[in-house]
Amino acid sequence: EDNGPGIPDEIKDKILQPFFTTKKGTQGTGLGLSITNDIIKAHGGELIIKSGTFGTVMTIKLHLPN
Repeated sequence: EDNGPGIPDEIKDKILQPFFTTKKGTQGTGLGLSITNDIIKAHGGELIIKSGTFGTVMTIKLHLPN
């Protein structure tokens, strides 16, 4: 959770795509969230992202066997 400006509406659908980044030059590869999401999905979970004007909350939901 953070208290930044949130994720702009125009990029919300893109942030989990491989190589998508808002950083300039060599500051980022755009793979972090994509790889994280793939790992979570491979384990039967989901990455839930909620963003507003006062921050973003990312929740990892994993289904554990009984």
